[in-house]
Amino acid sequence: MKTFLTFCAICCFIGIFKLPIEYYTFLRVLVSVGALIVIYNAFVFKIQYWSTIFIIILILFNPVFPIYLYRKNTWIPVDIITGILFLLIGFVEKLDLKKEEKSTEEISEQSKQMRSPSRDIIINPKKTKEEPPNGKQSNN
Repeated sequence: MKTFLTFCAICCFIGIFKLPIEYYTFLRVLVSVGALIVIYNAFVFKIQYWSTIFIIILILFNPVFPIYLYRKNTWIPVDIITGILFLLIGFVEKLDLKKEEKSTEEISEQSKQMRSPSRDIIINPKKTKEEPPNGKQSNN
């Protein structure tokens, strides 16, 4: 997924240049699909701020009901910010996964330490009168 998000970011950065309208249609579809994937993952992992940001991106780059800003100067900052956000979500996701793995490893180590039997078991040194010293039961 990181490679797809990086590809979306690169395409946004390429969109800064003056290109044919077909490229911008392709860019709208690509960014919309990328935004949908990020929104889905953000809802699954309950990260509200990323989902809100990428819902706005989805609305801006929507290929079904396109929003036309009519000026290239207006789209350039939008493309740059969107590209940066795609890069951020790709790398933040990787960092979050590393943090989760590290925390689960720490938790599993702690649970292993808690599950190990204690060495401070109290043993009653006095034997009961019913039990003979050799461990056999007597027939009285």
